[in-house]
Amino acid sequence: MSVIPRGLRMGKRVLVGAVWGVAVLAAPFLLQAQALVAPAQSGPWYRQVQMDIFGSLSYTYNENHPASNLNGYRVFDFDDGQGKLDVLSLTAQRAAVSPGDLGFRVDLGAGQSMPQITAARGLFRNARTGEAGHFDVEQAYVSYIADMGRGLRFDLGKFFAPIGYESVDRYDACNDNFTHSFLFGYSAPFTTTGLKMTYPFSGKVTGMVMVVQGWDNVSDNNTGKSVGAQIGVAPTSALSLMLTYLGGPEQNHTNANWRNVVDFCATWKATSAVTLGLNADYGHERDALAQGESGHWDGAALYAACGLTDRFTLALRAERFNDHEGARTGTPQRLDEVTLTPSYRIDQHLVVRADLRQDWSSRAVFQKGTSFTKSQATASLNVVLVY
Repeated sequence: MSVIPRGLRMGKRVLVGAVWGVAVLAAPFLLQAQALVAPAQSGPWYRQVQMDIFGSLSYTYNENHPASNLNGYRVFDFDDGQGKLDVLSLTAQRAAVSPGDLGFRVDLGAGQSMPQITAARGLFRNARTGEAGHFDVEQAYVSYIADMGRGLRFDLGKFFAPIGYESVDRYDACNDNFTHSFLFGYSAPFTTTGLKMTYPFSGKVTGMVMVVQGWDNVSDNNTGKSVGAQIGVAPTSALSLMLTYLGGPEQNHTNANWRNVVDFCATWKATSAVTLGLNADYGHERDALAQGESGHWDGAALYAACGLTDRFTLALRAERFNDHEGARTGTPQRLDEVTLTPSYRIDQHLVVRADLRQDWSSRAVFQKGTSFTKSQATASLNVVLVY
């Protein structure tokens, strides 16, 4: 499908009467408090369904005071000077955990940020105009684990794209930083719809293949399909590596001109308190701009999260994203950013954090008042609730 602009163009700004204050959750705290637990596989089916709620509220201030009130090239935090209910999501699932298990998962989200971005073409995103509202079925899939070898898992439906270091925030997966990287926003899709098959070759090696409608598509924009493959390796309990490929025809009404991306992720638990991460991408699309004008992009992000106490953590991200011909952002440019995120866990259901971020571009693309400049600085406050 054609590139849906992120940050500047995705999302209708909605005013709210009150400014919601104070900051979001760091992944280590959220996962510690709300790790996904498989429901008991006995008794009536309705007693095997697990229900969870995730809520995120935020406020972002942009030092540039853009006249449009939009933060340049941001994903979910695209509004400047607005208190927002980013998302309130409900997850219902019956987990498939053993061979022979049949399960499902549905994530329903409503809010002023995330549903507008995660909505897929043909499902809460108008296939003709590209408009999306404030509600989305973020995920909806059924799962089955076949009694083959170590257990071949099938997932069929709509699911968050299994690519990249960061994820769409939800009750069982929340990022260390409140704002999302350029890689997350521009290098890969948010969601995919189709069939995913996963197999654990050993306790250290897992493989996955999938056939899907395309990038952020439920209703396809051509007759071709996209294919993906992934290999995950955990040489030690502290180190995990993942290599992912996704490619297919994404342009309207043609099965030619494939869009391809290769993604590499590494996570190292250096100590009990320190986690380090790396994400690197390379992408290419033939005739992305016009006939004979292809586009390619690449980038890398480094991550560090340190638990200074059992309640307080500090996360740092540094990133560079190269959109050489402007195929992903609409402008040939190099984007850099550094983000610092202090977080405090109040209890197992509530974490607050601040997010301090500086962006740079090789071009004057960030709005400052009514003009444009090469940088922007933002400060965000956010609160996350998980039940």
